[in-house]
Amino acid sequence: MNLQLNYQDILQQISSIDPIKYARERNYINGAVSYLSPYISRGIISTKQVAHHVLEQGFTIEQSEKFIQELAWRDYWQLVWKSQGNINRDLKQTQIDVGNEEIPAAVDHAKTGIQSIDSAIERLFDIGYMHNHIRMYVASICCNIGKSHWLEPAKWMYYHLLDADWGSNALSWQWVAGTNSSKKYFANQDNINKYTHSNQKNTFLDSSYEELMTMDCPEILEVTHIPHQTTNLPENLPIHVPRTKPTLIYNFYNLDPKWRQHEDVNRVLLLEPSHFEEYPICDKSVQFMIEFAKQNIKNIQIYTGEFKTFCKQYSLTDIIYKEHPFNTHLEGLEDKREWLFTENGNYPSFFKFWNKHKHLLRPWQKSA
Repeated sequence: MNLQLNYQDILQQISSIDPIKYARERNYINGAVSYLSPYISRGIISTKQVAHHVLEQGFTIEQSEKFIQELAWRDYWQLVWKSQGNINRDLKQTQIDVGNEEIPAAVDHAKTGIQSIDSAIERLFDIGYMHNHIRMYVASICCNIGKSHWLEPAKWMYYHLLDADWGSNALSWQWVAGTNSSKKYFANQDNINKYTHSNQKNTFLDSSYEELMTMDCPEILEVTHIPHQTTNLPENLPIHVPRTKPTLIYNFYNLDPKWRQHEDVNRVLLLEPSHFEEYPICDKSVQFMIEFAKQNIKNIQIYTGEFKTFCKQYSLTDIIYKEHPFNTHLEGLEDKREWLFTENGNYPSFFKFWNKHKHLLRPWQKSA
């Protein structure tokens, strides 16, 4: 994955999407995925923007459905978060067969003994990326084989991901752990071998699904801990924020370079230590956030501190921010985010959400 820091290069990456190839290969570790998730998670581009562009390229809705569904999953998780408020709890039912509230040390150290999994974890540490199918495998190993409650392992993965999105991450882990779905997700060694092009045998996952669902925690996963994960934020230095201008608040989830781009405003990237203490991110994520903002958002300044302290320090009252579940403590004018379909609704399942709204894609499809 080549992470782009230039907005125009990201737009060019959208243009290279082949949804037909994506549908055919997406579950394989070397499949034709888009690698757009870091930019969507940081609010640089929107799900609607990407879907609209794909259909404008001449692909039909039927050809693009699998790809656009993945975009819709992101919005769906955000809607669940918005409706539930707190997603750091078991949502639909309590996770069963929990033996600890930590993470298997073997997962954290990339030493599970399953070669393709360990390689993928090492790659996550190295470049901040993990294929979605591997994320499900790792979550299943932690929660359903290693008997860990999903929350701490989910925060571990979130910390390392350049596309860190707490809604998608936490609720996907809950889906695997069976707290936000009808059953737990399991994958055996044969499944892993198929989609990672490996041929390993005699691992703790080299069993039938019936055996996996009833097996005791393997010895290699018994040792657990909570990793020490901290966010290294830049030093807070004085900035120039005239109170005569409105102030736009950017943050980890909003780096949109087109947001009110022609207005005469203060532009401030707000980094709140309290947020990153609860949801720490790795140095690569901090670096990407800051470097992208500096290169693509004109005259942006960085403030490391809490929102109320910032407003008081600079005597600010005219504040504008973007809608996000993490922004409910902000005060001022809230600009709506760009949703793929809708901004409201409490849907019991993704496919009820999808089937109700997919007809809205029809006007975007390029005429033959």
